[in-house]
Amino acid sequence: MQPRTHVTLEDVARAADVSLATASRALNGMRVTPHLRDRVLAAAAQLAYTPNAHARALAGASHRTVGVICHDVTDPYFAAIAGGVMRVAGANDLLVMLASTFRDPEREIAYVSMLRAERAPAILLIGSGFEDTRWERAMEAELKPYLDGGGKVAVVSRHRSLKVDSVLPENRAGAAAMARALLELGHRRFAVLSGPRALTTVIDRLGGFRDELTAAGVPLDAAHVVEGPFTRDGGYQAMTELLDRGLDATCVFALTDVMAIGAYAALRDRGLCVPGDVSVAGFDDIPIVRDLTPPLTTVALPLREIGEKVMELALTENTGSRRRIVRLTGEVVLRASTAKVGS
Repeated sequence: MQPRTHVTLEDVARAADVSLATASRALNGMRVTPHLRDRVLAAAAQLAYTPNAHARALAGASHRTVGVICHDVTDPYFAAIAGGVMRVAGANDLLVMLASTFRDPEREIAYVSMLRAERAPAILLIGSGFEDTRWERAMEAELKPYLDGGGKVAVVSRHRSLKVDSVLPENRAGAAAMARALLELGHRRFAVLSGPRALTTVIDRLGGFRDELTAAGVPLDAAHVVEGPFTRDGGYQAMTELLDRGLDATCVFALTDVMAIGAYAALRDRGLCVPGDVSVAGFDDIPIVRDLTPPLTTVALPLREIGEKVMELALTENTGSRRRIVRLTGEVVLRASTAKVGS
């Protein structure tokens, strides 16, 4: 049989009808059931699969390589955090390998498995965890032997289940502060553009915003919370859905700035003006939002500092018995995208 070119691990997993993580573990000699290992090895042989040559070359220098797994490195939120990671890594003569999961839990686990196989000394997980017990068990099964073997793990925004050193942006408190600021502008009718409810970041931001409104006697109707991907297109689609229903809000709060950017586009396409027809607010303060027309009101997180802190956690020894947690607060920045009601 002639070897196929560019056969990937995904091809092997598909042919064996197993997950990416299982395929990676089987091919790297890690623990899987004999039946599954045989299926994976048979599929790899049939497809003439060979491990990525570049990754294997890096394995020889793996003691100087840090693996960074994020949801989407093209998202300015993750890019800014990665910039902070790379600054500290560079100062310590470390190479950074970046991987994007695109919020696929199985792909995330598979990348952790592969970094274990490459003997990376540290793994950073950047971005929200998943409220999914199956994911939690699978991730713990990957990380425990890695940690027991001396590997270092540090994470951003994953305080639900992973018992590792963490940098935690104060998402709930930041969203609550945004609610207070918008209430002070006179808004009482809100809509929210939400990301997937399984993400811990969504749970915290939506919960903080809703709880603060409730405390002020302002209900947030479930019908006014529209879910979409944490992307510009997700924000566009969610905003369009709100408009199609007949928007009954003076202010729209997007749980990320990139969703707010999509909301701007959807409103513009309908001939509506921000903030003349509706105010819009976001969360994160990615650099581009200051240059929007109008500039976006948002919760500003210290994104580069988040990256620096999580890298520093991975590089410094934890001498205590408990995991270290670094909490970083956000600050509401009022810009021209939100106006006082009646002004």
